[in-house]
Amino acid sequence: MEGGGGSLVLVVGPSGVGKDTLISGAREALRGDPGFVFVKRIVTRHADTQAEDHDSLDVASFDQAEAAGHFSLSWRAHGLRYALPGSVASDVARGRIVVANGSRHVVGDAMARFARCRVMLITAEMTLRAERLAARGRETGKEIAARLAREGAPLPQGVEPIVVDNSGTLASGIAAFVSALRSLSPSRA
Repeated sequence: MEGGGGSLVLVVGPSGVGKDTLISGAREALRGDPGFVFVKRIVTRHADTQAEDHDSLDVASFDQAEAAGHFSLSWRAHGLRYALPGSVASDVARGRIVVANGSRHVVGDAMARFARCRVMLITAEMTLRAERLAARGRETGKEIAARLAREGAPLPQGVEPIVVDNSGTLASGIAAFVSALRSLSPSRA
């Protein structure tokens, strides 16, 4: 288990709640604070400027990197492979708060690996999520309805997430997200 004074913050929530938007806004708001690190996850999908901010690897390269121990965490979901870079463990050990777009599928592994792992659950009203998913232009209305009907895997028993509602304005969502992140910093506790 990784120790140190830092922590890993996994940002989770159903599609369309604005996880990437909040992460981007917090990255900007906390740009000058070396206590916070924002990492991109690695996905076996081509980078798409209209979707999440991530680094891409093909499946063979992903498998090689995983076998070589280059990832702090890895998981499968939605027919894709996901990972967080190895730098997460070293940043947490250095006392930093590392923020990453995660998945409910990896929360158990993350909590077993990192002594201080927190889950930030982003929520938003269903109609707003539907509008956001439609604006992406990647799915038909029928596919969006099916996606909204699947809320995703539950969090492991005993995990109490920090909940941030992103149903209001962008500014209020980012402010709530940044406030929640700052509350985790030992220097601000």
